[in-house]
Amino acid sequence: MKHRILVLGAGYAGAFAAGSLARRLSPADTEITVVNAEPVFVERMRLHQLAAGRAIAPRRLADLFAGTGVRLRVARVTAVDPEHRTVAVTGEDGDGVLGYDTLLYTLGSRVADHGVPGVAEHAFDVAGRPSARHLRARLDSLGGTGTVLVVGGGLTGIETATEIAESRPGLCVALAARGELGAWLSPGARLHLRQAFDRLGVTVHEHTGIEAVGATYAVGPDGTTIPADVTVWTAGFVVAPLATAAGLKVTEDGRIVVDDTMRSVSHPDVYAAGDSVYAMGGNGRPLPMSCATAGHTNMRATDAIVGRLTGRRVPRFDKTYVGNHISLGRYDAILQMVDGDARAKSWFVGGRKAARFKAGVLKGSLWGVSYPTFGLPKRKRRLTTTTAAAPATANTPENAPENAAA
Repeated sequence: MKHRILVLGAGYAGAFAAGSLARRLSPADTEITVVNAEPVFVERMRLHQLAAGRAIAPRRLADLFAGTGVRLRVARVTAVDPEHRTVAVTGEDGDGVLGYDTLLYTLGSRVADHGVPGVAEHAFDVAGRPSARHLRARLDSLGGTGTVLVVGGGLTGIETATEIAESRPGLCVALAARGELGAWLSPGARLHLRQAFDRLGVTVHEHTGIEAVGATYAVGPDGTTIPADVTVWTAGFVVAPLATAAGLKVTEDGRIVVDDTMRSVSHPDVYAAGDSVYAMGGNGRPLPMSCATAGHTNMRATDAIVGRLTGRRVPRFDKTYVGNHISLGRYDAILQMVDGDARAKSWFVGGRKAARFKAGVLKGSLWGVSYPTFGLPKRKRRLTTTTAAAPATANTPENAPENAAA
């Protein structure tokens, strides 16, 4: 009987991992299935661009996996049972239960409202493609004028605020940050960031935590009201409670605790990668939720799975960061180098050169997912059976559900 590998989620971590496993494992011995709630691959690092108005063509997962032998099940994961090694799903084909011998959990994260009143009812976000499209429609409805408040001074908030301000110059864009804007950057990069905000006309509310959100306003910690026709919430992310409900060893925030090979410390048949995992970096600190972490952890997990099934040695590598890439609209960006403790070095690159570098990172990430079995001889490729018959109408962007677990 073939060894069944089930990959939950087809984001940057899951999609690349599935292709890598298909390339490195024998189809005679293994069967790889990917479960994803959307029929398309979501370029999460570009969702702020989609929300601001850029045209981003979706890539159908059926097309990406065609010829790899990877089976695709478009469905939402509703439960994981590691004791019986099964996963419950629901989708257009109805409810079902999928069995596995090895599970790779890469379901990612969604926006965290932190219990702030009004966020769920009134705020928008760019954590998923449907929500980004919803924000885009709302911005379109303003007719070119109005106020937008982006809440959150991290990378997502900075990129969202600058992208909207550049793409929609008639809007008054502001950003609310709990601390100092770009406090983690080097002095030179911080100056470049402030100059970019000034150039784009983005107002900054520093040391301003938002305590409530209404339909046309947000409330600061001292009760000050900030006008906002649109509030965009980018103040952190959270994972779904599926792993916790399954009885896996998780952190307080629900991320799966793993060893150095991304293997669950409580259930040896389960591996995790991406935002869902709690893994230690080379500096002894937990890896943050990021695309870079998705890359580090999915490669480590696939190496471990392949090694476990084939007896090959699992290579070791340091899971460390070398820098942060922050886009500031289409033609400006910051590349901030960091040391082994993730602290900013004095050296950085800003402007068009950094923007071209960031564009290259985005293209490279998409290319890696679009050609999951690059290097695999054609004679070893297998035609996909379950994905070829997927109806085209179900794969349109308008009909696609949210790429997150229920």
